Amino acid sequence: MTQFLTAYRDHGLALARGMTPNECMAELFGKATGSSKGKGGSMHFFSKEKHFYGGHGIVGGQIPLGAGLAFADKYNKNGRVTACFFGDGAARQGSLHETFNMAMTWKLPVIFVCENNLYAMGTSVKRTSNIEDIHKLGDGYGMPNMAVDGMEPEPVHEAMFEAAERARAGEGPTFIEMKTYRYKGHSMSDPQKYRTKEELKTYQDDDPIKHVLDIIKENNWLSEEEIDAINKDVQEQVKESVKFAEESPLPDVSELYNDVYQEEYPFIKI
Repeated sequence: MTQFLTAYRDHGLALARGMTPNECMAELFGKATGSSKGKGGSMHFFSKEKHFYGGHGIVGGQIPLGAGLAFADKYNKNGRVTACFFGDGAARQGSLHETFNMAMTWKLPVIFVCENNLYAMGTSVKRTSNIEDIHKLGDGYGMPNMAVDGMEPEPVHEAMFEAAERARAGEGPTFIEMKTYRYKGHSMSDPQKYRTKEELKTYQDDDPIKHVLDIIKENNWLSEEEIDAINKDVQEQVKESVKFAEESPLPDVSELYNDVYQEEYPFIKI
């Protein structure tokens, strides 16, 4: 079992971890049927049942939490591995260094994954760090690390498999830098003046979805008709999730302060 934590671009990973389109869309709409009861919104998807622990709006806030989950799993000897995802901007946070030191000292079963899209919110890695190969930050703690092409599914799979096997064998954490790219601006108001149209076109030609489709077609794993059927099914699921979200109720006012504080501690007698 692998559990996930990530930053506020959490939608894809939540679905990959098994959360339903309905509960995710409802959370986007702020509805009571959402994964966080409509009180977390886009940044804070959460599902204990699916072992998806956020969605975190604080830059880098999930990094020490990832080590914390891994510590609990090692203590409980349940064989789980934690995958903690963050961006190149979050790699500048001081908590990363504290976390890396503790994770290596205690040999925690955690995989740290930096999704390096080169620009954080809009500032190039070249302008914010003397080390452009972010995975080398692991060297300072003796942490095994590597860089992989995040635009190619195969090396990503192989790197994650290798890191998970290390963690399960009690050999501790791995730091993987996935070199990837963000096609759109950081937000709707981002003019994207920090990069050229030529650069963007280069990465668009290296679209990982197209890459996977090309492999599927070359190996005759699916026909064009089957691929079209899958695309139509996805579109229908999206439509159904939007309908579900629109028809779901808003959270009741009585829910305002629920899930904010832990009211009872069963292991403490007062």
